[in-house]
Amino acid sequence: MARAMVLIIWAYHWFLLATITCVNGLGVNWGTQASTPLDPKYIVQMLKDNKIKKVKLFDSDHWTVSHFAGTGIEVMLGIPNLHLKKFSKDYDAVQDYVRENVTDHLRDHGGVNIKYIAVGNEPFLKAYKGAFEKTIFPALKNVQKALNEAGLGKKIKSTIPQNADVYDSGSQGPSAGNFRQDIRDVMVQISRFLDQNNCPFMVNIYPFLSLYENDDFPMEFAFFDGGGQGVQDGNIRYTNMLDANLDTLTYSLKKAGVRKLKIVVGEIGWPTDGHKQANVKIAQKFYDGLLKKLATNKGTPLHPGYIEVYLFSLTDENQKSVAPGYFERHWGIFRYDGQPKFAIDFSGQGNEKMPVGAKNVKYLDHQWCVLNEDMRDMGRLKAAMDYACSRGDCTSLSYGSTCNKLSANKNVSYAFNMYFQMNEQSVEACDFNGAAKLTKKNYSTQECLFPLELMSGATNKHQGITFLLVLVSLMVLF
Repeated sequence: MARAMVLIIWAYHWFLLATITCVNGLGVNWGTQASTPLDPKYIVQMLKDNKIKKVKLFDSDHWTVSHFAGTGIEVMLGIPNLHLKKFSKDYDAVQDYVRENVTDHLRDHGGVNIKYIAVGNEPFLKAYKGAFEKTIFPALKNVQKALNEAGLGKKIKSTIPQNADVYDSGSQGPSAGNFRQDIRDVMVQISRFLDQNNCPFMVNIYPFLSLYENDDFPMEFAFFDGGGQGVQDGNIRYTNMLDANLDTLTYSLKKAGVRKLKIVVGEIGWPTDGHKQANVKIAQKFYDGLLKKLATNKGTPLHPGYIEVYLFSLTDENQKSVAPGYFERHWGIFRYDGQPKFAIDFSGQGNEKMPVGAKNVKYLDHQWCVLNEDMRDMGRLKAAMDYACSRGDCTSLSYGSTCNKLSANKNVSYAFNMYFQMNEQSVEACDFNGAAKLTKKNYSTQECLFPLELMSGATNKHQGITFLLVLVSLMVLF
C-alpha cells in the first residue's frame, strides 16, 4: 500500500511538471537587429519548448511571420516609425499592408494567430524632437480602419507601444500622474480612440533605465522583494517601480477621461552586459521577482488582476544602436545563438532551471580572428582596434562587462574577432595590415565569449543550390 502511494505521488509530481506552463499570457519580444539573426524556425522551437505562447515582432516581414502559421503562437506585428508618414496620408497603402501582411497570413497553413498591430515604436521619445507627433495618430486610425473594413477589427487590434515618459507624476506619487504637457492633447485623443475601439494602451517600462539614468534612483525599488523605502501615496504604499508606473498611467488615463482601458506592458526586462549594473546575476533577480509577481495575478493597487506582459528580449542583437548605452545589445534572456544565459522559471513558481535553447543551430567554420602577436607597431594597432570596434561590436569590453578583465592583447583579439565574425568570416576581414591572423583555438574564457557567427538562412539556401548544381553536373557527365 505504501509503495503504491509513493508511486501515485511520484506520478502526480511528474504530471504537474509536465503541465506547468509559463505565466498566464506571458509574451516575449524578438528583434532581429543582428549581423545574422536566428532563423525563425529556431525561434518557434524555443517558444514552444519553453511554453511561451506570445511573441511581439518589430516589423511584418512576410517570410518571418509565415513561420508562425499553424503554431497557435499569438503574434504581434510591428510597423516601424519610418512608415508612419506614409501610413498617415496614404490609406491605399494601409489597405495594401493589411491585405499582404495580415489577411494573407490568416489563411495559409493553418493561419497565423495575429492579435495586435503595433503602429510605430515609442514615437514620442524626446530624442525624436517631435518628428512623429503629427503622423502617429492618423496612422493608428488608418490601420484600425483598414482592419475593420477587412472584417478583422474585432479580432485584431492596433495600438502604439509608448515609452513610459509620455506620462509623469514628478515626485508626488502616482496619483499626480498625467500625460506630458507637450504631448497631452494628442495623448488624450489617442487614449480615447483606443478606448472607443477596444484597443489596448501599450507601454514599455524599464526599471534598469531609471537606475542607469539617475544615480540617486533607489536600486531596490527596481525589484520586487519589498526592499528600500518605497513610495507612499495617500493610503497606498508602492514597493516596486512596476506598480507605481502602471498606476501613474492609470491616473493619467482617468484625467484623459478614460477609465477602463486595457493596459499591456509591451517591453520589460533587464540587460546582462554593457554596464556595471547589467549582468546575469541582477537580471536573474529581476526576472525571478517579476515572474513570481505576475504569477499571482494580483496586479497593482489601481489595476488589480491579470497584466499582459511581453519580456524584453528573447535574444541579443549585436547591431542595435548603442546611443542609449552599450547595454542595448544585451537584453536577451538567450544569447545571439539562442543559448540560455541563466536559469529562469517562466511559470513564476520559483523553480528556476536553464530554459530550452535553440537546437541544432549551425555556425560558420570554427575559426577565430585574433591578434598576430608579432605585431610591434602599437600605434597602428590602436587604429586597427578602433576600426574593428566602430564596425563590429566591442560593447562587452566596456567597464563592468563580461570581457572587461581581458589582457590588452586579448582586447585587441576580441575586437578583431567580432569584426571578422560579423562580416561572415570574410578573409579580408581578418587582415588589419598584418596585425591579425586566423586560428582554430577558441580564445573564450569562463566569463568572456569569443562568438562564432551563425550560418544564415541565405547561406543554407546558397549551399542547397550549389549542391543541386553539382548534382546536375554529375548527371550530365554520366
